[in-house]
Amino acid sequence: MTIDLRKFYQITNPSKTLFVNNGVDDKLYIDFSSVRGGDIICKLKDKISFWQPDEPTCTLFTGHIGCGKSTELLRLQAELEKADFHVVYFESSEDLVTTDVDIADVMLAIARRVSQSLDKITLAEPKKFNELLQGALRVLNAEVTSAELKVPGVGDVGFSSEKDKFSLSLGIGKITTKTKSDPTSREKLNQFLAPQKVNLLEAINQELLEPAIAKLKQQGKAGLVVIVDNLDRIDNRVKAWGRPQQEYLFVDQGEFMTKLNCHVVYTMPLSLKFSNDYGMLTQRFPEDPKVLPMVPVKFPDGLVHAQGMELMQDMVLARAFPELTAAERRNKITEIFDSVATLERLCLMSGGHMRDLLRLLNSLIQEEMKLPLRRETLEKVIRERRNEMMMPISQKEWQLLRDVKQSKTVSDDDGYQKLIRSRFVFEYRDGDKPWFDVNPILGEATELLS
Repeated sequence: MTIDLRKFYQITNPSKTLFVNNGVDDKLYIDFSSVRGGDIICKLKDKISFWQPDEPTCTLFTGHIGCGKSTELLRLQAELEKADFHVVYFESSEDLVTTDVDIADVMLAIARRVSQSLDKITLAEPKKFNELLQGALRVLNAEVTSAELKVPGVGDVGFSSEKDKFSLSLGIGKITTKTKSDPTSREKLNQFLAPQKVNLLEAINQELLEPAIAKLKQQGKAGLVVIVDNLDRIDNRVKAWGRPQQEYLFVDQGEFMTKLNCHVVYTMPLSLKFSNDYGMLTQRFPEDPKVLPMVPVKFPDGLVHAQGMELMQDMVLARAFPELTAAERRNKITEIFDSVATLERLCLMSGGHMRDLLRLLNSLIQEEMKLPLRRETLEKVIRERRNEMMMPISQKEWQLLRDVKQSKTVSDDDGYQKLIRSRFVFEYRDGDKPWFDVNPILGEATELLS
């Protein structure tokens, strides 16, 4: 079996999310639950479909950016759809300006996506919603004419009515398109909607979610689930009044996020777990955030974690030989790498981080331009990556990294939040107990070897 180098390069794209159950990506998916402390997705599915199918639930889902959350959430979508739920999955970064997010933005994005997904269901005219959006349009200096609403620079906005069916998604979508590209308009919209949050929430629940769920159940569906991905990527810059954005949204506004009358799963920045407000956050939500931990490639004492390393190697081999079984792939390692040790080194340097593994591998393929991939080229790629990562690290942060490397713990210090956000430090699980270590690529820097 000859490996197509270009195809191998393309299939190791670190930005690619696997869509489990689409046939092709199924062959690339590796189940890491055995080394991650259990199947979190299975537990989330059971909570929604078995324990509380008819009661709204709200779950926060977190983990390092790039550790596989999106792939797992798409697997949750597939599992819930098999259980007859109508599932709306979307990446919030497509709807929101991640540097400037307000709770009204999140609720409007959810309303738009839900409405968009229900194009075959006719709902009554959303009078409260209509009134709120018309008020928002007036704030945006909109020109209102008969059945349509016009915004300068955008064009027709509003509700296209066909047999009493109103397109909320069209109205919300065009308003948010205007505000997404115009900070001044976004500020005006949020100033108008901020005191209207309760009314907006009531309109979404009473005129969209509740009637939609009733119609879905008439069609034999079990209920409605909304999965809001990429909220963990919102920037943590400080708002004008001095509050960091992540704490503002998930702590100060957390209660509103829990009040939607359907099942909702939000991704949350992992760094919030180390915020001084984390205790308050857990009081806002019905249960603690679910953490998707890293895949362990070492134990806290430095010994190799054989099972975790084997699964990370399977992840690489599956992309080279998707049609073969795991056992068959292992006999072909030297068709890709100059030695088994080179593959082991690659997986060890990833620290068990999915995207970092693919990033190193992708760069290695591009650098080498032929198979087998050599150890000396891998070391060159690792050095280049280390040099890039080291550039923004301050002396204070190097000391924090030395402390983590020695103690395998972190505190709630602001510096540690940055180290987590920057993926300089990874979180693992030893049973139920978390432990931390420096990203292995940084771990070999001379600043940490002294």
